[in-house]
Amino acid sequence: MDGAGILAPKLDPTREDLQRALDRQLKAIPASGAVGFERSLEIAAACRQLGQPDSAYGWLRQAALEAETFLQWQAAALTFRDMRREAAPRARRKARVAVLGSYTTSQLVPLLGLAAFREGVDVEIYESRYGQYSQDLIDPESELHAFHPEVVILAVHEGTLRLPELSDDPDGAVGAELERWRELWALASERSSARVIQHTFVTHPALPLGHMAGRLGSRYAMIQMLNSRMMREAPAEVAFVDCERLASWCGKRAWFDDRYWYLTKQAVAPDALPLLACHTAAVLAATLGLSRKCLVLDLDGTLWGGIIGEDGLSGITLGGGPAGEAFVDFQSFLLGLKKKGILLAVASRNDDSDARLPFEKHPDMRLRLADFAAFVAGWKDKASDLRDIAGELGLGLDGLVLVDDSPVERALVRAQLPEVDVVELPADPTEYVRTLTGYLGLETVTLTDEDTRRTEQYVARREASRLAGATGSLAEFHRSLEMSARVTPFDQQNMARVAQLIAKTNQFNLTGRRPGLAELNALVRDPNTLHLCLRLRDRFGDHGLVSVLLGRQDGEAIEIDVWVMSCRVLGRTVEAKMIEHLCREAAARGSRRVRGTYIPTTRNELVRDLYADLGFELIADTAGTTTWEYDLSGRGAIRNDLIAEWADDGSRPAVSTPEDAIALPR
Repeated sequence: MDGAGILAPKLDPTREDLQRALDRQLKAIPASGAVGFERSLEIAAACRQLGQPDSAYGWLRQAALEAETFLQWQAAALTFRDMRREAAPRARRKARVAVLGSYTTSQLVPLLGLAAFREGVDVEIYESRYGQYSQDLIDPESELHAFHPEVVILAVHEGTLRLPELSDDPDGAVGAELERWRELWALASERSSARVIQHTFVTHPALPLGHMAGRLGSRYAMIQMLNSRMMREAPAEVAFVDCERLASWCGKRAWFDDRYWYLTKQAVAPDALPLLACHTAAVLAATLGLSRKCLVLDLDGTLWGGIIGEDGLSGITLGGGPAGEAFVDFQSFLLGLKKKGILLAVASRNDDSDARLPFEKHPDMRLRLADFAAFVAGWKDKASDLRDIAGELGLGLDGLVLVDDSPVERALVRAQLPEVDVVELPADPTEYVRTLTGYLGLETVTLTDEDTRRTEQYVARREASRLAGATGSLAEFHRSLEMSARVTPFDQQNMARVAQLIAKTNQFNLTGRRPGLAELNALVRDPNTLHLCLRLRDRFGDHGLVSVLLGRQDGEAIEIDVWVMSCRVLGRTVEAKMIEHLCREAAARGSRRVRGTYIPTTRNELVRDLYADLGFELIADTAGTTTWEYDLSGRGAIRNDLIAEWADDGSRPAVSTPEDAIALPR
């Protein structure tokens, strides 16, 4: 693509020709926003020629969203490669990723880079040589370890497994094979501190034993057993792409094309590679903490058929027939997303009372008002509603996903809020579940206790916000919350949540550093590491583990390396409670000073002045990166008397602070 194409038919177009043709094409885009792959890619090429890299990348992302065939993906990936050589894309995260294959991965890797870009990740990729996945991990001097990957992807196929065709001891054979993979995972974690994404193994449909294969100790049965045991027994730093599920989704005839295996040792057919790349990129983004957090739902035509304000409660389509059953099943699917920690919200152009009526009185509703973290109904435009929801929940716009049956509303949001992901919902409600299943921005790799209670925690946050408006002073509001905290070191029970919070937190993240689970496990074994996590309760509920701090002893000082806190508890003085406990731990170690650094990122402006607000003194400022110090020996420990200590029995004891502690600066 050279940018001329349909945009400028002249053989040697000038810059002005290109700009005029581009303007014509942009004006010709219908209100629905439907563009198509070819036009999106050509517009991207024209923007590139005009020296507009951000617009070019935006249209290239649209092309990647529209691409369906391998050839389309390949064309877009080539354009992405050329554009990236000229200017790196804006990304939510950059990452060094190693792809280690048991088969030829040269067709997969470019597609993976494009799919990762689509998910907001700019990846630098190391690709191993054919079949060298284990050698690269085992050799401490390999190019892999010199690359220092943050994530290792094991792109492997069933042909690499050391399983017999038949076994008298299938459990033992599977156990031995599982141990081999455990050792490889450990090597990736120990030598590179890398997180691992493992492709599971796809059973080939060509079975000499036919339908008996599942009943015997066959290789087919053992592969299924191995996949199941891997996913159940792997350590938390290993995530999975369920390739057996993907092959079932697209059909194994499409997944396997033995011609490519015999010709180029490519185990996955080209037609299936885009699907594999997209799902691998989604798991990669989730591993890096970039999963979208909130699904914002329209109501009329989305959760039920018809218009509640016009058709009334008895006139909407919900249950009692094929179309109505499709809406019920879609709501059940949404409940499943809520149970894995995805927030649900409503943004509806309806009177508020009409919008709430089906949730309160329709017998076939699966969703209830209590299932929503935010509920906005009125007559403002959808983009304004989304801004309000993001503000109410304390989320960035890039944490939201819109699900709306109206093409006009979808196009409006895409144009005004490009940070928000928009699901292209089809006209047929029987396709809603399939469509949302195919949307990959909600992928997750862990499920913690906090995830299962996330909606309740946000509802508690909302109730606290309402209380804030009804009280006088800020201190009075804080006391009325009856907050209590438990601050403890990391342990195996909370380590998965600690790693998740570090990976996902952007706003209250002082340094942007994000050690993974393997690195965290190594750090807590170091006696010079100080590690604290804070769990918060108030009168409205248990907010779970909401803050994490990592420090290290450096002579007579404690240096804060990592400090993050959930946006759900911003403005509650939780940061002062954490510093109170840090001061105690520092004093117990004989430290005289506490030092912290603020490293600016695109998302953490919120905490630029945090250390100053806590009474620290500025000791260095280098291009916006600031270092702060608190003199324990001269000023005494900081205390926060607005949050009590959480007693073992869950009660809220009276506040007790050391006599030499000083109150938090106001």
